[in-house]
Amino acid sequence: MTTQLHPALGSAARAFLSRTHQHLVDGNLLAGETGQRTDILDPATGERIATVAEGSALDVDRAVAAARRAFDGPWRKVPAAERTRIMLRFASLIEANAEELAELECINSGKPLPFCRNGDVAGIVEMLRYMAGWTTKMGGETPNVSLAGEWHAYTLREPVGVVGQIIPWNFPLNMAMWKIAPALAAGCTIILKPSEQTPLTALRLGELALEAGLPAGVLNIVTGFGNPVGAAIAAHPGIDKVAFTGSGETGRRILQAAAGNLKRVSLELGGKSPVIVFPDANLEAAAAGVCSSIFFHAGQICAAGSRLYVHERAFDEMLDRIKRRANAMKLGHGLDAGTDMGPVISRRQLDRVAGYIHSGQQEGATLAAGGGTCGERGYFVQPTVLTGVKPGMKVHDEEIFGPVLCAMSFESDDDLDRIAAAANATTYGLAASIWTRDLARAHKMASRMEAGIVNVNALSSPDATLPYGGYKQSGWGRERGFDAIELYTQVKAVAVNLNV
Repeated sequence: MTTQLHPALGSAARAFLSRTHQHLVDGNLLAGETGQRTDILDPATGERIATVAEGSALDVDRAVAAARRAFDGPWRKVPAAERTRIMLRFASLIEANAEELAELECINSGKPLPFCRNGDVAGIVEMLRYMAGWTTKMGGETPNVSLAGEWHAYTLREPVGVVGQIIPWNFPLNMAMWKIAPALAAGCTIILKPSEQTPLTALRLGELALEAGLPAGVLNIVTGFGNPVGAAIAAHPGIDKVAFTGSGETGRRILQAAAGNLKRVSLELGGKSPVIVFPDANLEAAAAGVCSSIFFHAGQICAAGSRLYVHERAFDEMLDRIKRRANAMKLGHGLDAGTDMGPVISRRQLDRVAGYIHSGQQEGATLAAGGGTCGERGYFVQPTVLTGVKPGMKVHDEEIFGPVLCAMSFESDDDLDRIAAAANATTYGLAASIWTRDLARAHKMASRMEAGIVNVNALSSPDATLPYGGYKQSGWGRERGFDAIELYTQVKAVAVNLNV
């Protein structure tokens, strides 16, 4: 396969793509044990843009050994304030290379360039700087114990150790930094496995981290497939914690593998998030929010608002507004000006999404917009809206991870318990969105939602301070905010008997 690059790609991104991409272990680029390589594709064209090293369990062993040496040696001796300075330099280097990173994210993941620039790159800078502020603020406590005699007791918050981090293909930059930043702030060392489909920006981040002064072995990156690389990370006895974002099926396998040494596990898994629109809502704002939530990045978002519930009095108007927006969206390469929605990540994902759309129609749903694939090359699915969807249909119950909206109506806006029960009738519980001008109703509904993130009159709330994670089968633990620091630290109690 020949390498093909979009003509709008800048010189810095072209230069990076032209390199021979290897694993980053102990501050060095390593070819890997097998010598095999994986093609990396542009999903908008299906053409190769680079190749990367295909990792093995032995490559993971080497990365774990490097991370353990760094944790027990130089990294543990770095003062908290110096960790902050390194992280801040890292953030500044990301800003200085922002356009290159945005273009790499765009051509590898398919997202439109403006969001890669203003959302992904800006977001990871904010996350890194926010987490850098925690390094000097993770103090313990001095509890008043009730033991007989005189005691001095205190607690320490310490890093959990060597951590393995496994991230998905939909948000390579964000998912990497959501895990790297709190781990560095806590004082951990890292083995990062990016998706085999979108490893490029993670590798570039690794280079910038070394340039910022991060000691060798603190951040190691092993590229390759879930089996063997991800499986080796999950089962490795030298890893103290695994953080994973991805599918529930893979999350369960990680839990089983982690049982060997009872390593700590945090999971951010799937979603089937409800959007509830009451008749008093600003319907134009709600329609814009619904479309952004489900059609942005071709619906490949864990928290995508894929189940829409609209009061029957507003349903027809909402549906018309959504259909107009869906039909007007421009599909194209993320580097093309004016592109509203890019491709799904692969041919396999395209076939999966198309299969769900066909299944929904077979089970009785009606196609209100979209429904097809398009383009002579690349992996493009039209923004799709289905009506007549009912519980029990696959499109209603299962995560599609594509630009497919299931629109339904409800009758009464007074029976909040019944509305919430319908919205909560899923094995997932990642996010929910409520649209109403009635603040009392908004707060009541928020308290009834079985979801880790509830947004009112908004489609998302991407702030570094707000914890992100799910209820039920949407995962364990929270990323962002101080909750993320807690994922990478452990508490030690020290009690000193002063009576001796």
